[in-house]
Amino acid sequence: MSGPAEEVDGRRALVRQGLAIGVATGLYGTSFGAVAVAGGLDVWQACALSLLVFSGASQFAFVGVLAAGGSPWSGAATGLMLGARNMLYGLGLVRLLGWRGLRRAGAAQLVIDESSAVATATTRTDHARLGFLVTGGSVFVLWNLMTLVGALAGTAIGDPRTYGLDAAVAAAFLALLWPRLGDRPAVVVAVVAAALALLLVPATPAGVPVLASASVALLAALLPRRSPPGPVPAEGSAS
Repeated sequence: MSGPAEEVDGRRALVRQGLAIGVATGLYGTSFGAVAVAGGLDVWQACALSLLVFSGASQFAFVGVLAAGGSPWSGAATGLMLGARNMLYGLGLVRLLGWRGLRRAGAAQLVIDESSAVATATTRTDHARLGFLVTGGSVFVLWNLMTLVGALAGTAIGDPRTYGLDAAVAAAFLALLWPRLGDRPAVVVAVVAAALALLLVPATPAGVPVLASASVALLAALLPRRSPPGPVPAEGSAS
């Protein structure tokens, strides 16, 4: 059993970790603000997306569909598919965090990759709550603040097409996706989704290819994964 000093050190380490993640992730909100304006949104629309949606991949997907000429409905559907993983995170966090009522409803807004990872790294409820709140809260504050900064900067430079920045949406989304391609299944899903999108581009309205490719990722997530075969028992061993 840890003593008071070890307990204090453990909580301080969680706070430092959460704040570090918050700064690193939150600063990326500048990119979203800039590409949102480049994609056709105004400053307040970009800020509203960060405040209400608060899911980087979903936000970039929405803006990407709009920048390609798609409808807001297609963009929203694509963002919803990419954000479905947060629902799965939430199901796992309900029992760990143990909040109910308004606390649970408020915590739902902070369920993102980073806060979920920090919270689930421990089995202690008090540490999980602290890590979740510090990480999710710091990311939320900085992401929204830097979205405003990026959107104002994007507005100040004028028409983004003059500088070739209309391609920034796709580039930012690719930068967000690339680190996630760490294993073979993820690469296969990405290749199949990209091939489907390229096939549909000439034949469908803008936004539909992105929506279709997002459905590939959702379908892959729902399919059961095969577990590796267990060790072969030695001859003569009990079955």
